[in-house]
Amino acid sequence: MSAIDLHGLERHYHTPAGPVLALNGVDLRVDRGQRVAIMGPSGCGKSTLLSVLGALETATSGEVAVLDTNLSGLSDEQRARWRRENVGFIFQAYDLLPFLTAVENVALQAGVSQRIETEDARDLLDRLGLAAHADKLPDQLSGGQKQRVGIARCLVHRPRLILADEPTGGLDSVTSASVIKELLALVDDVGATAVIVTHDPTVAAAFDDVINLRDGRIVTVNPLPPKAGHRV
Repeated sequence: MSAIDLHGLERHYHTPAGPVLALNGVDLRVDRGQRVAIMGPSGCGKSTLLSVLGALETATSGEVAVLDTNLSGLSDEQRARWRRENVGFIFQAYDLLPFLTAVENVALQAGVSQRIETEDARDLLDRLGLAAHADKLPDQLSGGQKQRVGIARCLVHRPRLILADEPTGGLDSVTSASVIKELLALVDDVGATAVIVTHDPTVAAAFDDVINLRDGRIVTVNPLPPKAGHRV
């Protein structure tokens, strides 16, 4: 059963320098529970694709069905509600509120989602090794600790779809590997589908499939051998 079905997806932008075709006829199916990494050079459309999947942007043309919902047919208000209830986002810049502690940042997301089924914020931070840091402000945390708070915030409302844009871009290789391992374990625990944008082939190797984009088109979809993936 699919979580994502895209057919002929295009996304155009109008700029002072002329039109830009960020996504050009993308066809893609992602099954429920699958973990997918998107790779490609800067400017190839990776982040735009993630934004369309998360209903942050609308497609210019084509079919976009995510979690059995036709996103193109939703109003702005409906897209916001769908996004709030179904999607968890993780960003490279963390985007934590600086005046809230780690546990408050996570608990706030649980309230914003308006979902009945949520994790306990403090328990989730404990599972991510942050029990001793739950009451600290973001500027008292390391980069790896902030990203773990971001993961907890993303997963606290048990989203059905997790979208991550370069979540380990600012981390060293050891911390990056640890963060991805923890993320995928929690993704499996909540039974979500996960799509991550990354430039790091080591990060991509932890996922089930790697989608390579170039000039707004999918050029390859590479299933990884079992030994290279997170599941063995």
